[in-house]
Amino acid sequence: MKKQIFTNKAPAAIGPYSQAIQWGDVVFISGQIPLIPSSGELNNETFYDQASQVMDNLEAICIESGGGLNNILKLTIFLTDLEKFDEVNQIMSKRFSEPFPARATIEISKLPKGVDIEMDAILSIEV
Repeated sequence: MKKQIFTNKAPAAIGPYSQAIQWGDVVFISGQIPLIPSSGELNNETFYDQASQVMDNLEAICIESGGGLNNILKLTIFLTDLEKFDEVNQIMSKRFSEPFPARATIEISKLPKGVDIEMDAILSIEV
């Protein structure tokens, strides 16, 4: 049976979807953009700010699910500019420990609210 995961420490969904859905010990986290949960405003002063906010949002949902960033098995990163690839790697190396999650990084033309980065994730937790 699927279970909806929600925390007010991550932005509420901006459409008809859940922050995350748990099925057994697997949690599917919807795409996160750099919205500040408390205000709904974008944290987009720099790309670093955007990527860090996205990670904060993912981590809040992971914690609500009973895990943490290191429970992420698969991470998908959407960038509007692949020139930011190295910066994403630097941020990830500070926030994750080995073994790092499997990952795909995809350049796309546009993201919601005009941001430069979005991430979704699949994690496994103890039930």
